[in-house]
Amino acid sequence: MIHQYKSNGFNIVMDVNSGSVHVVDDIVYDMIPLVEPLVNEGIKDADTIKVAVLNLAGLPYPEAEIAEAVDEVLELEKMGQLFMPDIYENYIFDFKNRQTVVKALCLHIAHDCNLACQYCFAEEGEYHGRRALMSFEVGKKALDFLVANSGSRVNLEVDFFGGEPLMNWQVVKDLVAYGRSLEEPHNKKFRFTLTTNGVLLNDEVLEFANKEMSNIVCSIDGRKEVHDKMRPFRGGQGSYDLIVPKFQKVAESRDQMNYYVRGTFTHNNLDFAEDVLHLADLGFQQISVEPVVAPPEEDYAIREEDIPFLKEEYDRLAKAILERSKKGQKFNFFHFMIDLQGGPCVAKRLSGCGSGTEYLAVTPWGDFYPCHQFVGQEKFLMGNVDTGITNTDIMDEFKCCNVYAKPECKKCFAKFYCSGGCAANAYNFTGSINGTYGVGCELQRKRVECAIMIKAAQME
Repeated sequence: MIHQYKSNGFNIVMDVNSGSVHVVDDIVYDMIPLVEPLVNEGIKDADTIKVAVLNLAGLPYPEAEIAEAVDEVLELEKMGQLFMPDIYENYIFDFKNRQTVVKALCLHIAHDCNLACQYCFAEEGEYHGRRALMSFEVGKKALDFLVANSGSRVNLEVDFFGGEPLMNWQVVKDLVAYGRSLEEPHNKKFRFTLTTNGVLLNDEVLEFANKEMSNIVCSIDGRKEVHDKMRPFRGGQGSYDLIVPKFQKVAESRDQMNYYVRGTFTHNNLDFAEDVLHLADLGFQQISVEPVVAPPEEDYAIREEDIPFLKEEYDRLAKAILERSKKGQKFNFFHFMIDLQGGPCVAKRLSGCGSGTEYLAVTPWGDFYPCHQFVGQEKFLMGNVDTGITNTDIMDEFKCCNVYAKPECKKCFAKFYCSGGCAANAYNFTGSINGTYGVGCELQRKRVECAIMIKAAQME
């Protein structure tokens, strides 16, 4: 499978199955789609291919240059960097039977929140249920479960999530201490993450977090007017002015590493590049701003007709990032970060985040769900901290969720970069975890193209 596109003056060619990416001149770019069907037919002789290509009418290049370009294309094919077959599809037949271990938990430390974000899928922390705070005993059992079900894996991930986890801060601290007590006896190492809206953030919290949290996720949407519209207090007051200086302190205290500010853009701010650049102007160097996922009836939902504009906006942002980088004003935009040399293993590229198998969410009362976005949907209740995983059918279903189980993914050039996308989004929009969320897919493909273009520009 070949994907070709032009971006910011670059002719980019992706060989999807090998993972190879090439920046080529105009004539090689034009020759590749002419040579590909011939190679796929089994024709290997260079002279035969050249004759077939030269017989095509209307090529605006001299014959000698065409022949030379065909040679270049065939050399890439010979090196295993073009027209490679898909060697991974048979790999997935073993997915259901593969042994998995639990590597990460999302602890819903608080099903309560002090903000009333309009787009919140958690309904201000209630998750289709009731407000509650996780007790230390429930959290302790969750960590015990993680250790017991992690096999030989040493590094374990725990995200303190909500709602707003700082509304249950003492239990967070107690669970960190308990986790640390498990490390040496069980040969484990916990990486804790705190996700917060910043309202209750103070010096004591920051000091502890800087000592114990491997990462801090700070929720902010961008410009003041954008943020305050979507992330107000329950009384309607904006939260921007309160949280910005606190998050700036987080970034500086952590030397601009091991944190990120995370925002959401909606139909109301399709010019989201302005929000990303605003966050960079505030001094943040680790930035994530993602499209909202919402039912189409919501006035802030991203619509299909928004996609052309949003694609242009991603292009504009990519160019702005390159321009700022040249001026020494670098920042990381998470959705343009891509590894073309290494990256995840094959299993991860095929199956994604590991929800329902390697990654689980835990409610305040100890129920297990495949991830935080499934919490409260009883169909996906997997068990609890007292009984362990009792509904193994759900785990088996998620084991089989991969790019080859999704018809749309099989033919998509971005499948090994997005790994099939979000199972929760697929379920919410199609009724199946093996479906695809069309709007999200379109934007993901554009982000991959922009990310690769940035890599190409940086190599000049």
